[in-house]
Amino acid sequence: MSTETVICTERLTKHYKRRIAVDNLSLEVRRGEVFGFLGPNGAGKTTTILMLLNLVKPTSGRALVLGHNVQQNPVTALRRVGAMIEAPAFYPYLSGRDNLRVLARADGLSDARITPALAAVELESRARDRFGSYSQGMKQRLAIAATLLADPELIILDEPTNGLDPAGTVEIRALIRSLAEGGRTIFLCSHLLHEVEQVCQRVAILKEGRMVAEGRVEQLLRRGQGIQVRVASEPTQALALLRAIPWVSAVEQCGDMLLIDAPNNRAPEINALLAHDGVLVAEMRAREASLEEFFLEVTGAS
Repeated sequence: MSTETVICTERLTKHYKRRIAVDNLSLEVRRGEVFGFLGPNGAGKTTTILMLLNLVKPTSGRALVLGHNVQQNPVTALRRVGAMIEAPAFYPYLSGRDNLRVLARADGLSDARITPALAAVELESRARDRFGSYSQGMKQRLAIAATLLADPELIILDEPTNGLDPAGTVEIRALIRSLAEGGRTIFLCSHLLHEVEQVCQRVAILKEGRMVAEGRVEQLLRRGQGIQVRVASEPTQALALLRAIPWVSAVEQCGDMLLIDAPNNRAPEINALLAHDGVLVAEMRAREASLEEFFLEVTGAS
């Protein structure tokens, strides 16, 4: 395991009786990145997180966190890890600061960590207010502040924007970016694909416990890029012409549009080749895939 690798799973597997929740999962999360962990409901995301935190024992395989085997040496492995799986059960009648003080003392941590944690999530001005008076976005920020008390190198966030309005979602998204810019590694589990596309450098996508895609977001999306063409006549001739071009990887018809797997900068050449053979182009534009489209493609979700 490289010193630049913060999480490494090797054929990590979890069986629940006859159901395989996680199946031979091998992935790496690198230091300083925001890593998106995606999949439909029941894909095995939460089970994987629980194994990383030594809350669930794997059936086979192993997980290394910050260079240490989680199952063999959990205290050392998780000492510099902060995790928000569900929001902590804060006391509504205590202030935000006092709630963090309770958590810090329960974990044997210094009170000196409370002010920096509140500052990181921009709650210093409301630190003396009762938790019960906080908005949902403020409650989520306080929960993330709780993960910062141990000054973690790695932060694991499971659906941190669940239940938030658009303004609260934007706040948490900005906070995730800020934490990553401070040198921390973020492992983000989320079903909000637009959010992941905006804040993550790399992603892994699970389906039925198995990893079906992994890589940099822009590389995965490049697979869905290309050129869309609508011709003024019957498309059969255009299909044959396009499929004969060596640098066109594939062409498919979708309604009255032809979807061409080719570099966007070769659109003028395609237009000229079709016109040379008497095929008039009525419309041509670049096709940009979203992470949501790619996710639906590789998971078969609808």
